[in-house]
Formats: sequence, structure tokens, C-alpha cells
Amino acid sequence: MVQAYILIQTEVGKATAVAQSIAKIAGVLQAEDVTGPYDVIVRAEAETVDDLGRLVVAQIQQVEGITRTLTCPVVHL
Repeated sequence: MVQAYILIQTEVGKATAVAQSIAKIAGVLQAEDVTGPYDVIVRAEAETVDDLGRLVVAQIQQVEGITRTLTCPVVHL
């Protein structure tokens, strides 16, 4: 299982709606609106890195109001 944090920038005033929409996507463990350089932080998981990529590109990035994402896979060193 691969997990990642996805940092999201949204259009002004859209953070709450984006977080609520993303929280409903299968594979998303948590979606929170935050302050700072990013507006929403998501914790997600998938079976493989390829599946994680598909989750981000095909589902999360399609949510209306998102302007940019940054995916940070979790590593266990």
C-alpha cells in the first residue's frame, strides 16, 4: 500500500468545497482545508504508485476549483 499527502492550491474561496468533494473520493483517507501556501491537504492511499498517480490525475485534479497539486508520497526509511 502506498500513501501520500497531496497539497492543493485552490481558487479563492473554494477550499472548503474542494476538501468536501475530495473527501468523498475512494482512496482518500482525509481532506482538510488549512492556512498557508496550500489551501487543502489530503492524505490518500492506493495499492501501487501507478494507482496513486491515477487517483491524483483522474479524480482529484478533476475537482472544480483546484489550481495546482503537489503529491508527496510517504516513505519508510
